[in-house]
Amino acid sequence: MLKFSAHEYPYSSQRQSVFARRGMVAASQPLAAQAGMEMLQKGGNAIDAAIATAAALTVVEPTGCGIGGDAFALVWVKGQIHGLDASGHAPKALSIEAVKAAGHQQMPLYGWTPVTVPGIPSAWAELSRRFGRLPFADLLQPAISLARDGFPVSPVVALQWQATLEELSPHRDAVLDAWFETFLIDGRAPKAGELFRNPAQARTLAELAETGCESFYRGALAELLAAHSQATGGYLSASDLRDYRPQWVDPISINYRGYDVWEIPPSGQGLVALMTLKILEGFDFDHRDSLQTWHRQLEAMKLAYSDGRHYITDPEHMRVAVNDLLSAEYASRRRAEIGEQALPPKPGDPHASGTVYLATADAEGNMVSFIQSNYHGFGSGVVLPDSGIGLQNRGQEFSLDPADANSLAPGKKTFHTIIPGFLSKDGEPVGPFGVMGGYMQPQGHVQMVMNLIDFGLNPQAALDAPRWQWLGGMKVGIEQGASRDLAAALARRGHQVEVACDLTVYGRGQIIVRDPQSGVLCGGTEPRADSTIAAW
Repeated sequence: MLKFSAHEYPYSSQRQSVFARRGMVAASQPLAAQAGMEMLQKGGNAIDAAIATAAALTVVEPTGCGIGGDAFALVWVKGQIHGLDASGHAPKALSIEAVKAAGHQQMPLYGWTPVTVPGIPSAWAELSRRFGRLPFADLLQPAISLARDGFPVSPVVALQWQATLEELSPHRDAVLDAWFETFLIDGRAPKAGELFRNPAQARTLAELAETGCESFYRGALAELLAAHSQATGGYLSASDLRDYRPQWVDPISINYRGYDVWEIPPSGQGLVALMTLKILEGFDFDHRDSLQTWHRQLEAMKLAYSDGRHYITDPEHMRVAVNDLLSAEYASRRRAEIGEQALPPKPGDPHASGTVYLATADAEGNMVSFIQSNYHGFGSGVVLPDSGIGLQNRGQEFSLDPADANSLAPGKKTFHTIIPGFLSKDGEPVGPFGVMGGYMQPQGHVQMVMNLIDFGLNPQAALDAPRWQWLGGMKVGIEQGASRDLAAALARRGHQVEVACDLTVYGRGQIIVRDPQSGVLCGGTEPRADSTIAAW
């Protein structure tokens, strides 16, 4: 057998954009993309493909998503865009007082405390119910097979798996024991190319397939989850699961240079991307990799993110209206704050005038922008024994300060980082796009939109291009592939520049665009992950 390292690539490589006519699935895992393509070739539509891909991703990329996480989707069907919010709320028993009584001064990252009600299974079922074509049970079969029979772990996922083991090991206790029993091989993380099997997850997926995911909320799985929570000091209850439903929401948008840019409304941070673009549309850009372009992009992002972190939360608790934050007058005032030197960010006052990602498309013009997440790696580390269900730690985003807009309250949704994106023009779909990766996501959305619209890059080049990232305060990060002269020039403008060697922190995205005349699809996939495009 040949001996080689799956993590060493001494020579530069180049991907080409992928073209197809009958269907396309862009995802961070080849086996998951193939699961979606299998549904298209069986006569399913883009929605069926998205569900099958998403389910497979919980198996082959558990470092980013799982059955116990949250999801959002933007769906283009028959000339209209629809938004699905499948994020969960805090358990009814979880409050600031309860968290502080447990000895915490801020929301912890691991254990039961940051666990919110999972939404992923409900997203799969609801998308299938409203827009799917194939029987729901068929959509989960590829994921069931991958979990039962095993799959070779991909290189980037193997690195992330090992990193999670190192992170969780100091926190191991009786609550987290099931994670170590479920996701390790003889006490270690699986290596790249090594087969990993999760028969418990296969059985859970089979039950979800048979019950249309009802078991997770109002059946046997819900009873097991609630009992495990009660037995191990958790806050999640049977009523929290029973009362949960995903929500169809009206997507929010702005028109940017003739294109409509669509995002999920708060509590998602897609509003940050739209606010940034609204500020930037008042500038002219003629060159992508110039000092002026990057400086203005970073300064606009700082302003929008400061507003986002100050105002975005559960929409029932928002202190300002989305339309106020997206108004032309407010964007103009924020734009006027951008000068030649970098400035520290601070929120404005609009009253003075808001994972893993995949994209699918089919021959009929249906398109899906879908994202699902555990929040931080494998999530909270809490796993329901003998189920393969790992629970997210999305609640870590809550503040324990009652004056904070995003303060914890029973039944409240927290500020949410995962966001799908979509472009349309003159009432016709251009296509889905997204960049997963925590607070990088709206920053990635802004860069993808501008790469496509302002700088005329094809989908693959738009993803290949070096990225920037505001890191908080005056700190900004740029990828190693960016110009050293550009980094130095940004530093002279007052930015505290950090050059990153770890490219995974700059997000992982997918893009599919559709030609309105021919219907031909063109896709790009993330070079910083184990990504691929399945095309037909």
